[in-house]
Amino acid sequence: MAHSDHTTMRRFLRREIAGTIGLLTDEHDFRAMRRYRSFTFDDHPTYLQQVEALLKTRAAQGSHTTLALFDPEEYAEFCASTGLDPEAPASRTRFTAELAATGPTVPYDGRPLATLLPALVDEAVRQATWEYATTLLTRLGPCPTCGEDIGRAAFDRASTILTRILHSAPAGDRHLVCSVSGPPETLISVLHGDRDADGRPRFDDAEALEFTSVLALGLATRSPGGLVMRTSTAGTADRVCGWRLRGGGLEPLTASEVFDAYCTDVESGDLLSPESGVDYCEPPDLAEEDTAPEHRH
Repeated sequence: MAHSDHTTMRRFLRREIAGTIGLLTDEHDFRAMRRYRSFTFDDHPTYLQQVEALLKTRAAQGSHTTLALFDPEEYAEFCASTGLDPEAPASRTRFTAELAATGPTVPYDGRPLATLLPALVDEAVRQATWEYATTLLTRLGPCPTCGEDIGRAAFDRASTILTRILHSAPAGDRHLVCSVSGPPETLISVLHGDRDADGRPRFDDAEALEFTSVLALGLATRSPGGLVMRTSTAGTADRVCGWRLRGGGLEPLTASEVFDAYCTDVESGDLLSPESGVDYCEPPDLAEEDTAPEHRH
């Protein structure tokens, strides 16, 4: 076989290989990597420019690339646990391969890095929130009265509640926010959804899993918190309604309570100007059996 044929075959094979780039998203992480002599970049903006140029080149060649969040502290721990030399570029490649399999990633789709970086950070936060909520739910163990797994029961109940909310909401795009207060900090989860051609709720599965886990944690631990839903439909005012988490259940907020919540700065407590084109209203009615079961774990 001629040498040119081998070259052509390798070129086609390169197009078949999916790659992952471990990305340092901020200055703090970039400076942490500068302690390694083999990491030769001098400043973060130049580093991002070079990464973006590489991404564009790979895309032009028909190659698919995934972006992963590269955490220098996790990298150091990985090298220590595996006995790898953190100075070796091959160690960073090995760590990046681990990220591709287990960590948060986003595909490069041609958008500028300035747009993709927040999406990657959001994905990392969502995965961390889901893992934390799931861990706490697992630690709750069985109910001393009935023996049922408290975390699993709370997750099933939260799934039922979410399904009921989505099916009873008016048509349009939905934006839901669930917050659960507790040590060491408040957990916040966001879920975006709309309806398909048949009118059925449609949303991202990963978002829904995280959202349900956070809601389940609030229900199981009877932690204070809330759930707010905003529905947007072309040509009409957005509708905002909500519930508070209380006593392991959901309690509907009045229209004035939703207004107060939306027009108060969460950090400072200062009043905010009301948003134009928004109706603050009472939430759809949820069946009692969905929100307040007879047996409380």
